[in-house]
Amino acid sequence: MTNANNANTGARIVLEPGRVGLADLRRIHEGGATLELHPDSQAALQASQAAVRHIVDAGATVYGINTGFGKLASTRIPPQRLAELQRNLVISHSVGTGEPLPHAVVRLVLATKAISLARGHSGVRPELVGALLALHNAGIVPRIPSKGSVGASGDLAPLAHLACVLIGEGSAATPEGQTISGREAMQRIGLEPFVLGPKEGLALLNGTQVSTALGLAGLFGAERLLAAGLVSGALSLEAIQGSVKPFDARIHAARGQAGQIAVAGAMRALLDGSQIVTSHANCGRVQDPYSVRCIPQVMGACLDNLAHAARVLATEANAASDNPLVFDNGDVISGGNFHAEPVAFASDIIALAVAEIGAISERRLALLLDSGLSGLPPFLVEDGGVNSGFMIAQVTAAALASENKSHAHPASVDSLPTSANQEDHVSMATYAGRRLADMVGNTAVVLGIEAMAGAQGMELKRGPKSSPLIEAEFARLRSKVAFLDKDRYLADDIEAMKQWALTSDWPKAVECILPSYQ
Repeated sequence: MTNANNANTGARIVLEPGRVGLADLRRIHEGGATLELHPDSQAALQASQAAVRHIVDAGATVYGINTGFGKLASTRIPPQRLAELQRNLVISHSVGTGEPLPHAVVRLVLATKAISLARGHSGVRPELVGALLALHNAGIVPRIPSKGSVGASGDLAPLAHLACVLIGEGSAATPEGQTISGREAMQRIGLEPFVLGPKEGLALLNGTQVSTALGLAGLFGAERLLAAGLVSGALSLEAIQGSVKPFDARIHAARGQAGQIAVAGAMRALLDGSQIVTSHANCGRVQDPYSVRCIPQVMGACLDNLAHAARVLATEANAASDNPLVFDNGDVISGGNFHAEPVAFASDIIALAVAEIGAISERRLALLLDSGLSGLPPFLVEDGGVNSGFMIAQVTAAALASENKSHAHPASVDSLPTSANQEDHVSMATYAGRRLADMVGNTAVVLGIEAMAGAQGMELKRGPKSSPLIEAEFARLRSKVAFLDKDRYLADDIEAMKQWALTSDWPKAVECILPSYQ
């Protein structure tokens, strides 16, 4: 839940483990919020830590508390070496590689790890959870390499790099962009590095928080792409003077697919009041190509995919996903909640949606450039031949749409065994989520080029005005890129339109159908 202040300008978000919603997770990703833990969480944290302490004091042997890990689980560790065990676990697992995860993703990792531990099934001190939130609130971002996790048993390597900062190892970035040591990061939040107690290192490392954060980042990007795709589709429809009859509510109610119904409604709202639509009501045009006529069917299916992924990821962001888990009667049970298969599936279907949003957009762009189908000048430029217009911009769009087809291959169908075959089936959820950033960027370029071309087509035929919403989007677009009256350097325009596609400022008629805005 969030207080009344704007969550992007320093709002306070109170994390109630098990009940943190998508809207708050999106605000955490966007940055600027201050996090605190719901006070009711303290009792569960203290009870689970007491249960772990009782096991140690009683001399019982329990996996993860006083044993080795993975294939070494049968090795009992004496009490005087438990702190060494937990520290060695963290530093031995800090073997990630690659570029650091983006700060926005790490903010989500810090928040979701705090939520997971605060469920009270992990046996850690409340102070550890407080330190995670303090790092977030100070804008100090642990350096987490992006590669090295197979998504079971949890995101071990990346979460070890997070845990390193808590014990004064590793490194972090400051709000000013400086790289500082883990020890200095702890000093900046007024804490000494932790000496980890029984199970605390394992609880920090086990879990799906990195895979989940990457999936959430992909989801939030895909939502913006879907919104941009509806706007760019409406611009293209107006440019070719296409029909709005395929958006009739009765058609979509007859099929009953929820996403399709919602998208058709959004398209009707975007185009409501268009003088362009009424100006060609009796033109005799029977049907538009599928890329225009079937916007509700294709984009609606994408929306349904995103809605399902959103439910899975919201659940996982609130989940206790380490191992073993501590229960309120003192039982400590070893299971497999660290296996990120649900997250991998969610990221895979987000990838399908992102690829299809770009694929249908590229086809509308090709339609706009084909004078035989669009009725517009070839490649949307006057004095063709001397000018190439949008010809090669469409090649860029085609290249990126095709690249996304390869990226969209499911990551979750792959698995390689690890830990001497103890961990013999893994999810690959971390890669599944990580590749979404590239896909979102590719599709944003495709949509940006289509929107620029749609506006160009509208201007080449300028007569009656479009709807108020589309005219507002046309004006916003023109504030970023000018009409193409002759060939010019387009790379900067394409970058500007990529950022247009990644904006979160869309008409309410579109935003209201997106999962994290509901």
